[in-house]
Amino acid sequence: MSLRLAGVLAVLVTCFTCAPLHAQRLDPHIGYLYPSGGQRGTTFNVTLGGQHLKGATNAVVSGSGVDVSVLQYVKALTNKEMNDIKKSFSEAQKAHKKATEGTKKRGNGKASAKKGAQDAVTEATRMASAMDSNEWPMDPRDLDLSKMSPEELKLLRAALFNKKKQPNAQLDSRVLLSVTVAPDAHLGARELRLMTAGGLSNPMVLRVDAYPEVPEREPNEKMGELVAELPAVLNGQIMPGDVDRFRFRAKQGERIVASVRARSLIPYLADAVPGWFQAVLTLYDASGSEVAFVDDYRFDPDPVLRYEIPADGEYELLVRDSIYRGREDFVYRITLGALPFVESVYPLGGQAGASVRVALAGWNLPAKHVVVKPTAKGGGIQLISVPKLGGGANTIEFAVDNLDEQMDTEPNNLVQSAQPVKLPLTINGRISRPGDWDVFRFQGSEGQVVVAEILARRLNSPVDSILKLTDAKGNEVAVNDDTKDPAAGLVTHHADSRLMATLPATGIYYVHVGDTQRAGSQAHTYRLRISPPRPDFKLRIMPSSINLFPGTTVIMSAAAIRQDGFVGDIRLRVAEPQSDLLLSGAWIPEGQDRVSFTLTAPRELPFDSVPLRLEGVATIGDREVCRPAIPAEDMMQAFLWRHLVPVDDMLLTGIPTKWRRRPTRPASSGVVTLVPGGTGEIGFRSSARKRAQGLELDIRHPAEGFSLTDVTPVEGGADAILQADSKAVTPGDKGNLILEAFVTREVKDKEGNPTGKTRRNSQGILPAIPFEIVAQ
Repeated sequence: MSLRLAGVLAVLVTCFTCAPLHAQRLDPHIGYLYPSGGQRGTTFNVTLGGQHLKGATNAVVSGSGVDVSVLQYVKALTNKEMNDIKKSFSEAQKAHKKATEGTKKRGNGKASAKKGAQDAVTEATRMASAMDSNEWPMDPRDLDLSKMSPEELKLLRAALFNKKKQPNAQLDSRVLLSVTVAPDAHLGARELRLMTAGGLSNPMVLRVDAYPEVPEREPNEKMGELVAELPAVLNGQIMPGDVDRFRFRAKQGERIVASVRARSLIPYLADAVPGWFQAVLTLYDASGSEVAFVDDYRFDPDPVLRYEIPADGEYELLVRDSIYRGREDFVYRITLGALPFVESVYPLGGQAGASVRVALAGWNLPAKHVVVKPTAKGGGIQLISVPKLGGGANTIEFAVDNLDEQMDTEPNNLVQSAQPVKLPLTINGRISRPGDWDVFRFQGSEGQVVVAEILARRLNSPVDSILKLTDAKGNEVAVNDDTKDPAAGLVTHHADSRLMATLPATGIYYVHVGDTQRAGSQAHTYRLRISPPRPDFKLRIMPSSINLFPGTTVIMSAAAIRQDGFVGDIRLRVAEPQSDLLLSGAWIPEGQDRVSFTLTAPRELPFDSVPLRLEGVATIGDREVCRPAIPAEDMMQAFLWRHLVPVDDMLLTGIPTKWRRRPTRPASSGVVTLVPGGTGEIGFRSSARKRAQGLELDIRHPAEGFSLTDVTPVEGGADAILQADSKAVTPGDKGNLILEAFVTREVKDKEGNPTGKTRRNSQGILPAIPFEIVAQ
């Protein structure tokens, strides 16, 4: 079958297992793309699965050179439609059986069977061709089962009524896209978002690659189709209990690399353990013997299989889930061929503005060194490209800092041979063998505060570090194994160490760096910063797609990743000031890491997607510091854990509507101050002249500690009394109060007569009001 047929099967399977959703407007959500990329210079179809996709009109893709058009929207089937299609299947299969029995009675069984088999092949070929040319319907309601061969009916029915298939409302709708990639489009990951009647969706990875694309063709559990030419990119979806096989030819001495992208396409699954599609690869030779197996790449769940071909011949690559799970969002891309793959670099970073000669190690590399000139200012991590590696090479993360740099010099594994260093600096080191330690000596003063921090796992190094700080007598001053970094949203095993300590006396001190697993190799590289504290912060803003009706307000969230002891207030603002946008509660109070705030749109809002850039400003010491707010998706892993996954862009989208609400603003711009058990007055205003009769207010955030009394309608808004619960709040509490407005209306029947029932209708979110609890 063709790639389109695989898409049809995915559509049908989900439509049969998910009931339609009846709800008010909700933001559209993409669960997966299949295939999740394509070759540049080509046009291909993509099936997009998700939720709340009705009214899809177009897609927004980051970068240039990628054009997308919407071909078809497929909604979930109703229970009646499910039963009707089941009945149609039974009738079609009975008709085929009856025709076959009639042929046998006429004595033409063998000839007819041969012709039937030939017709089935012809029909399958015709069907595949029709789907590739976009002539075959994606919607199961449009399938004409009477024209299908018995083989096609059997295949479709097995997919539709798979007893292992679990209903998933997050994947109950489909949109078929046509994607055209320009010949000169830059290679790598893009972000695709779908525009629907409900606004813009979350971003999903869409890759642009350099090599021909090969889709899996079911059935391929026992034997895969031969890949005509390498290198190639293999595409597939793993369903429950599924395995996919691909055959290819290789010559003796070729160093084959099969690199999986699965978790890197969809980082986290909220309703699956361990929280992503855990792909595994097995390689077989022509005799069917297993010659290689991988289930990860170091600590990365996406496996990379490397194998030097011992003899000319045909080989088979098998991909599956580690415990044979599967569903539509278990999507993979495998780059297969004698391609370059970088396993390690040294050093892992450099000083801003200074050229660095970086040593490379890996497979099929055309060079052993590359010169890198870091461009990031003020520190950070930048992606670097390696010349002559081509489109198949993996990307390299390179750290940049402003401190002086020094290389680890062996032997330095004991205190007696410790390497002398002068603070502040960054050391580039390597745990070169199992059990190795690197020890560094510096002069310190009593009361001096010192920070030592490892950067390794966050740069894809296998080092699982441990840091120790000791004095001249060997006494342990501080020790640390792992420190969680919320800014590293794709890391689930935080293995980088960090410690901050006050030196108890003037004298010599030692920083010891080791690996907790007692592992070591040329790939076990790290960066060690030893310096005084450098108080600072990073920001993440959620969500990355903001959908607004004119004049309405949405809740947003900001997370501060505080560094080296910084605890002060952070003020949020629009990086490129726009007087028509209102941020309310735009602060992260002292000592807090997370806050909810609001964004209010003007009454005149363009019905388009535009970039929105926010930034945070804080006073650190005697200087004002401004940091960009990185857009992110707040993703759940395996029902429990949450991660802030950074994305490229934050986009603000105006939703078309005939009703243009007048934006609401807080009655005062200051912070509401209350004592425990005390009250304060709050209010909201708009340019409307009418009184807000019957308006009710509910507190959305925080969930506890406050109550509202005496809601009074006034011209253009409402006033209320806010009371702080003395048992739930304490002096020093700070944050934002976010309310939702409601109106209760009488429910009438179809004729307009009262039913005696009422319905409480939301009138929207109100702008956030900052508060602070003070002592009496």
